[in-house]
Amino acid sequence: MSRRFAVLFLILALTIASALALSYTDFARPAKGLKPIGLFYVENSYFGNLTAKSPEAVTAIVWDYRGLDTIYESAVFFLAIIGGLSIFRLESPQLMAKEAKGLTKISKTGSKIIALLIISVSASIALHGHLTPGGGFQGGSTLAVAPLLLIPVFSITRLVSAGITSKRLVIARSAAMTCVGLTALLPVIKGLELASNLSFYPAEIGGELISGSLFFYNLFEYLAVGSGFTAVFLYLSTFEET
Repeated sequence: MSRRFAVLFLILALTIASALALSYTDFARPAKGLKPIGLFYVENSYFGNLTAKSPEAVTAIVWDYRGLDTIYESAVFFLAIIGGLSIFRLESPQLMAKEAKGLTKISKTGSKIIALLIISVSASIALHGHLTPGGGFQGGSTLAVAPLLLIPVFSITRLVSAGITSKRLVIARSAAMTCVGLTALLPVIKGLELASNLSFYPAEIGGELISGSLFFYNLFEYLAVGSGFTAVFLYLSTFEET
């Protein structure tokens, strides 16, 4: 035990010494100014001729300047979930036939309140992704925490009997991904480039900034990621009878 402690102490000491040594060199010092490409994105995220009309530069980069790349990434993630779910063979009737137990009433009441708060926060993260740090993927990942909490508290049987099934979630995810594709494709109708932004979509609706297509991308990605992760959690929470 003492030998392990000595090794851990040596690693810790070397880590601290390395950090202190690097702090006095130019290698670890932060840049004094922005690189040209970083300056371009900062200047053109909200202002400028090539603006995405979004104060959140990361969202502008992900969904506008490199929007096609992000759409392909979302498609790959979608196919990965569909491929993984196709391995499972447990049907909903098998779960509905089981008895739903869950935890105590106090746990269920508290979990309902927490789940509602999680859903509210996740929607805020997604729908304000073009204004503040966040976005559809982050919001959808947060949304999936709510069913992940409810599964052990209420039991998976209770959720399935309430109509929250993996099949419906996959359909919802497919519909959301289709809307992502349509958002990118619609500008082509007017002869514009694929995934065009402000040349086709409005920057504001009712005086509220939506940053063109960025709001719609975040909304549909939010629904797609949330439903996809929830479907995975449902499958992973089941036990196959042999």
